[in-house]
Amino acid sequence: MLAMPSGTLACPDTARQHRLAAQLTDMIPGAATIRVSLTDPTQAWPHPHAVAKDAAGEAIELNRTTVRVAARWVLRVWPDADWSRPHIFDLAATTLTRSDLVVGRGR
Repeated sequence: MLAMPSGTLACPDTARQHRLAAQLTDMIPGAATIRVSLTDPTQAWPHPHAVAKDAAGEAIELNRTTVRVAARWVLRVWPDADWSRPHIFDLAATTLTRSDLVVGRGR
């Protein structure tokens, strides 16, 4: 794919985000958002971590494998994001937003 002088792709691959949203929706039924970070509360050093929430904002319980796989998939689709801060992936809108920029949603 051709790149513009700024180094960004001339035509971003949004199909990848849509495929990821579909896969995560299948893997985590009822999930509306997934908060992804490199701060797993059970680890002393950075590890991929994800928290899924339903449309009402209630956390969905996930096993350790699902937490890691979901986080890694999101990290791979957005490798250039600033992962020093958590991000929220909205499955319906297929958008990734830094969690401190999201208004009205708790952590």
